[in-house]
Amino acid sequence: MTLSFLSKAVSPQRTRAERQRRRLVVVLAAGLASGCLLGGCGSVATEPGTSTSAQTQTRTQPARHRSSPPRAHPNVPNKPARPAKLQRKPKRPRYVIVTVVNGDTNRRVAGATVSVGARTASSNKHGQAIVRVRRRATLIVRASADGYSTRSQTFSFRPTSRRTIRIYRPALQWPMYGVGPTRTQAQTAIRLRPPFRVVWSRSLRSLVEFPAVVSDGMAYVANASGTVWAISMRTGAVAWSRRLRTRMAASPAVAGKSLVVHTMGNGTVYVLRRSDGRILLRKYIGSPIESSPVIEHGIDYFGSWNGRVYAFDLRRRRFRWIFHSGYKITAAAALSRTSVFIGDYGGRLLVLNKRSGRLRFAPSVNGKIYGAAALYRGRVFVPSSTGNSLTAFTTSGRRLWTRVTGNYVYSSPAVWRGRVFFGSYNGVFYCLSAASGRTLWTLQTGGPISGAAVVVSGVAYAGNFHHRIYGVGALSGRVLIRFPHGEYAPVSGNGQRLLFHGYSRIWALEPKSAKETAEKPGRARKPKRKARSSR
Repeated sequence: MTLSFLSKAVSPQRTRAERQRRRLVVVLAAGLASGCLLGGCGSVATEPGTSTSAQTQTRTQPARHRSSPPRAHPNVPNKPARPAKLQRKPKRPRYVIVTVVNGDTNRRVAGATVSVGARTASSNKHGQAIVRVRRRATLIVRASADGYSTRSQTFSFRPTSRRTIRIYRPALQWPMYGVGPTRTQAQTAIRLRPPFRVVWSRSLRSLVEFPAVVSDGMAYVANASGTVWAISMRTGAVAWSRRLRTRMAASPAVAGKSLVVHTMGNGTVYVLRRSDGRILLRKYIGSPIESSPVIEHGIDYFGSWNGRVYAFDLRRRRFRWIFHSGYKITAAAALSRTSVFIGDYGGRLLVLNKRSGRLRFAPSVNGKIYGAAALYRGRVFVPSSTGNSLTAFTTSGRRLWTRVTGNYVYSSPAVWRGRVFFGSYNGVFYCLSAASGRTLWTLQTGGPISGAAVVVSGVAYAGNFHHRIYGVGALSGRVLIRFPHGEYAPVSGNGQRLLFHGYSRIWALEPKSAKETAEKPGRARKPKRKARSSR
């Protein structure tokens, strides 16, 4: 009885205690669950040694700016932060400055078109063109202007951004013997008159019988021993020389970027590159050539000692036609629009069709024809060496007049403003009326005149065998200059300087009134400030 009573008394106490324990467990479980929900369900297993309280505690973090990077999870190792991208500064545009200068007068050219690579600009009033380029390197510069020939040149812009290019007027050049195809021996565009001063001189080591030709600031001259020289008109420096090892008695001729040369010893036509004198073409004729080349549309017209007249196509490298005259030919040919005029030792002036070489007519003079005939306004003037005369014909072959001097006339005539100038072995320099042959004035030079007469800027020049060159006013006959060196050819040149030819030396002369120091092409002069008027 007692035991049963005790069991009944104790059982209700146990049930109460168990209930309290269960409640405590439920409360603890609920607390743990709420902690897990607040801390985040996706928690990672703790590392050994980490306290549970530290895991369950949650920290309220202050709100951060959106641009700040989010803080990494405390249990995940931090990644290295990426550096912020630096904004590249835009590249500053690069420019080069090209100064365009007239190569003959050394004056700057305004309004010229300058191309550097693919970019183009125009020169300002100071002759400077500012061109934008991608990078400063070795570039091709091309310059052109109205009245000037286009020129291309390669420059390096790495050491400096400034360069100077020189362009030239075709009207101020002397590209062939007699100035042009009509062989008038008159340069009407050059404005250089005495008094002169010598700028430089250059020895050519052998006889210079025919004058130099000048183009783009370079003079090309051949001596009797067969050497061709390229000489700078500005400095007198030799750019190159080409020894052909044969006799020569003719002027070369400029044909684009080439130079055409005729030789006597082996009777060969040479084509040289103007930039360095390299031989581009040889054409063997088989007979001495004393006839200076005249080139038109790529055709070289000349005669030779074998009595033939040739029309040689320089581009196709073959003869267009050949005419057989039967007499020795030393004279240079002159060209009209449709015909070729050339004299022979039979005393005939051969007039040939320019395209076919067919003979049109052949008027005669009273002796051999050595020098070149000159064409002027429907008339042709023919010198005769053994006939001691100068004869005028119309271009249709009708004789107008003849002037006999009494001695050899090897001199090729010059024609200017209705006047004809030539010399004779009697030492007299003549000026005749082109229309009637009447004597306008004469000058006794004191020595035989063999070379051609030349007219530049209203001054007629002649050289004699007494080593003198005379410059005479073409209209007045008054002597303006007596140069103490001369022999055959008197003068050639360009718009910057004239070349006076001695026996084996040439002199470059310019007017004394020209500035002693030319303006530097690299910099523009600053305009002078106007003086303020005092009040």
